[in-house]
Amino acid sequence: MPATRAPWVDVHAHPGRCFLAGLDAGDPLAGLLGGADVAAALAAARDAGLAAVTLSTVADLRLLAPDPVKGLRAAREFRPGEAYADHRRQLDGIGRTIARLGVPVAVTAEGIESAWAGGQTAVLVGCEGADFLEGRLEALAEARDLGASSLTLVHYRVNQIGDVQTEEPAHGGLTAFGREVVAECNRLGMIIDCAHATFETTVGVLEASCRPVMVSHSHLNHPGRHHPRLLSPAHARAVADAGGLIGAWPSGVTSASLADFADEIARLADLAGPGHVAVGTDMDANYRPVLTRYAEFAALPGLLAARGLSDADTDDILGGNALRLLRAVTRQGS
Repeated sequence: MPATRAPWVDVHAHPGRCFLAGLDAGDPLAGLLGGADVAAALAAARDAGLAAVTLSTVADLRLLAPDPVKGLRAAREFRPGEAYADHRRQLDGIGRTIARLGVPVAVTAEGIESAWAGGQTAVLVGCEGADFLEGRLEALAEARDLGASSLTLVHYRVNQIGDVQTEEPAHGGLTAFGREVVAECNRLGMIIDCAHATFETTVGVLEASCRPVMVSHSHLNHPGRHHPRLLSPAHARAVADAGGLIGAWPSGVTSASLADFADEIARLADLAGPGHVAVGTDMDANYRPVLTRYAEFAALPGLLAARGLSDADTDDILGGNALRLLRAVTRQGS
């Protein structure tokens, strides 16, 4: 791995459609989406020089259906036990896959740096959506024991924790159970991810958490190109002012090219400060992505330099900030 730059980290992604790992061949999802190919995706990340990529489960995967306005939404409710069962199918499938490939799982910054020094790309395991908890905090500690280092509190289904950006508010922000989940993430040393959460829910998390948080994949809203998944300046500043991190999202919601994505990174860095920006590609599950292959990471330093960002700022955005967040969250975790 190159020694002249900081390790690059993708803070949110689904490489090789990792959420399909462990599916039976006859499962309708396999027929609809095809199979998982995590091995090829991780090889591509390694060849591109990434130090760590996130393999994220999708808690409400079984419920999702296309929506012409919102992109995706939950089309039905879970059956009893269904959320937890599919969560374990995904975590166990990812675990078996990366064990077979001999890829290291990192839960700390030191784990990423050790893999980087040894010429390997580490895996960070994330859980996108806390629906699998089904009201039980014990399932969160179990996920941590299985290698998960981050929890996205909400996704497209309105769960017991808080409101989502793409549905009408149901809770008015973070719920009482949501505050318990935040406290347990703090205790376990897991990163709290407020992607998909409303501003009010995010503010509730910031008030409840004693650790900084991240919004793993989003960027600033545009007055003329509004989308509910994007952030207002106040939303982004609140996360940054609390020491947190925003993962810029290379989505076709507002970008048509990789250069457009670099513009979005620069806008975020200008507003929140370059020490509070990362990259969350949403690889292999993004909407009309403008970064479609890990090889395209190599173009980002030049594009960011052309927008006035220094080499040090670029190093921070492409990986250094993610490592600092991990240190801040895990240092005091028990």
